[in-house]
Amino acid sequence: MPRQQTVRRRKTRQAPTPVPAPNHEALAEELPQQQELLVRAAYRLIASKGIERTTLQNIADAAGVSKALAVYYFKTKENLLLAAIRWVLARVTERMTNAVASVEQPEERVRAMIDTIFVDPRRNRDFYLAYTALIAEAARNERFNELNTTFRSIMNAAYADLIRAGDGTVFVVDDVEEAAMGVRALIDGFFLQWLEETHWTEVHGRYKEACARAILTYLGAAPESAR
Repeated sequence: MPRQQTVRRRKTRQAPTPVPAPNHEALAEELPQQQELLVRAAYRLIASKGIERTTLQNIADAAGVSKALAVYYFKTKENLLLAAIRWVLARVTERMTNAVASVEQPEERVRAMIDTIFVDPRRNRDFYLAYTALIAEAARNERFNELNTTFRSIMNAAYADLIRAGDGTVFVVDDVEEAAMGVRALIDGFFLQWLEETHWTEVHGRYKEACARAILTYLGAAPESAR
């Protein structure tokens, strides 16, 4: 009964016109082979050394090319680091978007999303170390902030679409856009706590399952779906 009353009350509210958000293609860009080699090397170094301690020479050495070639393609360290983070964000958003679109049931979409985001310990650790470096740099650098804003908009829109598909039937939320922010907060929060674990490889699966349960519970799914 409370569930039906909640749905009825929401239907009387005037829904705001959704603000168009970019999709994953806003981050995608084709890179020639040597540029992608440099971008991949830069991404690995951002994850292991951070943005400040990564140099053009470090990246060139890791890619097995000359520093002059890195300068030729990207001009500056900042340009190369931005390209590296953009490259990995594009891969993450495309993978998640495709995985969710391939499933119809709302609860299964949530689990498909979690399966796609919680890939494996090593890849997740590299990504979140690079991503937290992006957030820190975005607070000081407008170009990094613009990139992070685009990524955040894409992810929030994807979460909102997922919630909207089950809202009023499987999920019960008062505001879809706000709920999407909550889902993102849960995912990032679980990952940040996981990063703090000493034995992060061993507990990766436990955090993955806990995150899925927390999201389904937060969205008001039936208790059996959250198990």
